[in-house]
This record gives sequence, C-alpha cells and structure tokens, in this order.
Amino acid sequence: MIETNRIEYKAELTKDLNLIEQLGASIPRILQSYGRECFKFMDNFTRMVFPTSRKRTEQVTEQVQILISAMTGKDYSSAETMELVGIKHRPTFLYKYLQPAIELGLIELTIPDKPNSS
Repeated sequence: MIETNRIEYKAELTKDLNLIEQLGASIPRILQSYGRECFKFMDNFTRMVFPTSRKRTEQVTEQVQILISAMTGKDYSSAETMELVGIKHRPTFLYKYLQPAIELGLIELTIPDKPNSS
C-alpha cells in the first residue's frame, strides 16, 4: 500500500514538473515577442499583461444592415424602428438589431441619458 502511494506521488510530481518545464520554456518566447514590461512580479505570483491591438474588426450583421437600410435621416422611436424592420418582439429587436448598431457606432440614441425613453 505504501509503495502504491509512493508511485502515485512520483507520477504526480513528474506531471507537475513537466508542466513547470513547459511554462519555463514558454517565457523566453513571450519575452521575445512582447518584452519584459508585460511581466509584473509579486511576492506570491507573476502577472502577465499582454498588449492588444486597438483596431476592432467587427462585422455588421444582417440584422444591423436591415436596420440601417430601413432608416432614413430622421429620428425614430424604438416602436417606429421595430415597425420599419418588421419585428414585433422587443427583446429580439433590442439584442439583435438596436444594441449591435449602437455598439458599432452606426446609430446613436437621441437622448443618451434616458435609454428607455420613447
């Protein structure tokens, strides 16, 4: 029984050492690509923060295209806009049409401080 525990412990230790070795091998590659400023060393852990590209490449969904093409140059209430695109279910309209168009900057709220106004 003791021998079995010892073998299991060695297997677990070997697995942990392999993981540590893999991590150690990755750090030089990370340093090559991003530099030392990505690492912040603390007492109990290391924090790595990687820079991201500010460029956003988001696609306009078919629903947003329908919404934008249905709107002319005037202000609409949400009910009028729903009617323009032929949607009766408000949550579907909000989550698939209106919010994505707002997030992409294609349309804006007429009264931003009151997003639920009509």
